[in-house]
Amino acid sequence: MIAYVFPGQGAQYVGMGKDLFDKSTRAKDLFHKANSILKFKITDVMFEGTEEDLKQTRVTQPAIFLHSVILAKMLGSDFKPDMVAGHSLGEFSALVANETISFEDGLKLVSKRAEAMQKACEVEESTMAAILGLDDDVVEEICNSISEVVVPANYNSQGQLVISGSVAGVEKAMAKATEAGAKRALMLKVGGAFHSPLMEPARVELSEAINKTKFNRGICPVYQNVTGQSVTDPQIIKTNLVSQLTSPVRWTQIMKNMLADGVNEVVEVGPGKVLQGLFKKTDRNVVVRSAELE
Repeated sequence: MIAYVFPGQGAQYVGMGKDLFDKSTRAKDLFHKANSILKFKITDVMFEGTEEDLKQTRVTQPAIFLHSVILAKMLGSDFKPDMVAGHSLGEFSALVANETISFEDGLKLVSKRAEAMQKACEVEESTMAAILGLDDDVVEEICNSISEVVVPANYNSQGQLVISGSVAGVEKAMAKATEAGAKRALMLKVGGAFHSPLMEPARVELSEAINKTKFNRGICPVYQNVTGQSVTDPQIIKTNLVSQLTSPVRWTQIMKNMLADGVNEVVEVGPGKVLQGLFKKTDRNVVVRSAELE
């Protein structure tokens, strides 16, 4: 069985998507349509902008989405997933790829999500940090012991958990994690506390847009971030997608469930190879590769 997985924020790079644009008229048409929907030339930023330009949340999220979704569409008849999943933002790419939502609606939701998250980030100074080399329950206990806002945000793999919250809360948690024997406690270069209670204003704003969007029954199940479980019901998918902004990404559970359900090949669709590495770390026998065009 084959799983197609889609990366999230952090996978961006200058020049991303230019090869797709140059290779295919269909890709060109989709990029031009995206410029029209977004009301700015995201292609200029993706292909020729600076790293700083590309790091803006309002640009980063649609850019990664476009790279992933357009690549998936260009795979054509080669795109035959038994299951899909996406890490955080990547869940929207996965839902377009498996035909739960349309390209246009997916891009509009991603743009709305990025703008809402950016606004939420500006309300209070906040951040995220990677804690490496501690069991999840130890990190959870550390977060619970701190009065400031700090919560587990991304369960990426065994011994790799990202925390999220106020700057003070994250700094205290990093110090306690180091004392508890963490191999590393690394502050991340992000715009705010994603997947934490501080994203509540963004969740409220995005929920209205999601609930107004038509969701179909996809061509295969999606394994959703909030639960790590396989889902096909459009209404449940909507509910989980609304919850995603303030809930942790359970990627470790997604990988375990996919493997338990029989996946033996994982294809990462979009920029970077982070998800391939996480799968290989979880099960050395699984075949991992990047999506490639002929």
